[in-house]
Amino acid sequence: MGVPGNFVSLTHIAMTRVLPAVNRFLGGWKEKATKIPDPELRRQAIMGLEEKKFHCEGGGVYTLLAGGHAHETMRFIIAYQTISDYLDNLCDRSTSQDPEDFRALHTALLHALTPGAQTENYYRFRNEHDDGGYLPALVRTCQNVLKDHPAYDRIAPHLLELSRLYGELQVHKHVRAEERLSRLEAWFAANCEKYPGIQWQEFAASCGSTLGIFYLVSQTWDDDLSDEVIRRMKEAYFPWIQGLHILLDYCVDREEDLLGGDLSFCDYYRSGQEMEERYLHFFRTTNRALQELPHPRFQHMLLCGVVAVYLADVKVGRQDRSVKRLARRLLREGGPLAWFFFVNCWVYRRVKNS
Repeated sequence: MGVPGNFVSLTHIAMTRVLPAVNRFLGGWKEKATKIPDPELRRQAIMGLEEKKFHCEGGGVYTLLAGGHAHETMRFIIAYQTISDYLDNLCDRSTSQDPEDFRALHTALLHALTPGAQTENYYRFRNEHDDGGYLPALVRTCQNVLKDHPAYDRIAPHLLELSRLYGELQVHKHVRAEERLSRLEAWFAANCEKYPGIQWQEFAASCGSTLGIFYLVSQTWDDDLSDEVIRRMKEAYFPWIQGLHILLDYCVDREEDLLGGDLSFCDYYRSGQEMEERYLHFFRTTNRALQELPHPRFQHMLLCGVVAVYLADVKVGRQDRSVKRLARRLLREGGPLAWFFFVNCWVYRRVKNS
């Protein structure tokens, strides 16, 4: 699969080649998940595969950057995202609020990015242990792809940095409710000098995306990019693209989070107007940064696709007027391309769920 030259070909390839490939890989992991001996781990693994499938669908589009290595890149992306979604379920729906439990679980993501690392009992701080080898199999699948990646040694520091930040976020956001805010603010205070111009909740949001990892793995198979370009790739994705990605996710789920008493990064803006301006700032900064990366036109299409996927969610229609106004402004900012993807996503979701 090559890099599409326009949004029509991107949509066609995504629908006819990427999504069917994602479904095949997910089907294999679902078969393994149904055989997990522990009933709770089995339930959470299956829910992760079924309810968060669209994460893998979005990640799968990055395989279009991998050229002749699209198949193994898809193996990696689906396995890594499946680990992320599974662990997220174990933390979100857990009776445990032990930070050591969350840290041990997310060691699996670091091991997945480290060929040769030995798997361990990632469940050692919780009652459920027997997954029948499901999580170790996911880890080894990622390792087996990366061990043959020609640019691994050059991208590994960036991959591991992004994964560590992701794991730290999961620890801080899943502890007891009264501890979350102070932990997240202190964490940002220790990192804020590296990322001037963003707020603590934006830093946290940026840490919650896997897109930068998928991009680095997909784009570098030819190993012909300089270290400077690879650095710019990482810095465009973190904090900007990843931040916009997760801020949109929280925006869409804002009503659900409010009803469930869950932490929402949207709630820490001083007003709906400030939130709107900050989202637009992330979009514009991302758009500028993408012009300095390989395949800038394709990157712009991906950016508009991320915006469209979230804003086409049926839950946006249930939000207050400030969110609907934000959606319209972001789509206008993205122009005809964003509107094209929005309409396609809107129709696809409603046909799929009808």
